[in-house]
Amino acid sequence: MKTLYVYILECADDSFYVGVTNDVGRRFIEHIRGIHDRAFTYERRPLKLVFCRQFTKPLEAIQYEKQVKGWTRSKKIALIKNDIGKLHELAGCQNDSHSKNFKGQSERSRTLTQKLKPDNYK
Repeated sequence: MKTLYVYILECADDSFYVGVTNDVGRRFIEHIRGIHDRAFTYERRPLKLVFCRQFTKPLEAIQYEKQVKGWTRSKKIALIKNDIGKLHELAGCQNDSHSKNFKGQSERSRTLTQKLKPDNYK
C-alpha cells in the first residue's frame, strides 16, 4: 500500500500552493531549493509547510488535492487552522440566488405567478 500526502505551502507572497507527493520532506526541500525554475513556487520563496494530510489510497489523495486546489483562500485557511465549523460554513453556497438567501417573492415574480394562475386560462 502506497502512502501519499496532500500538502499546502504558504508562499512569500501569501499565496498557497497545494500539491501531492509520496515524500513530503523531499518535496519540500525541492520547493525550497527551487530545482524547477518554471514551478509555481520558484519565484515565491521562501515557503512554509502549513498543512499535510496522509492518504493510503492514491486516488483519494489525488482527488483531495484537486478539490483543495479549487477552494477559495478562505477555505484553505480554515483547513490549515483545522477550523471545521468555518470550513462547513464556507462550503455552503454563497450565491445571492441560493434558496437560503431568498427573501420573498419579487414584484415581477408575483406578476408572473398571477398570470400563470389557472383562472386566467378560462
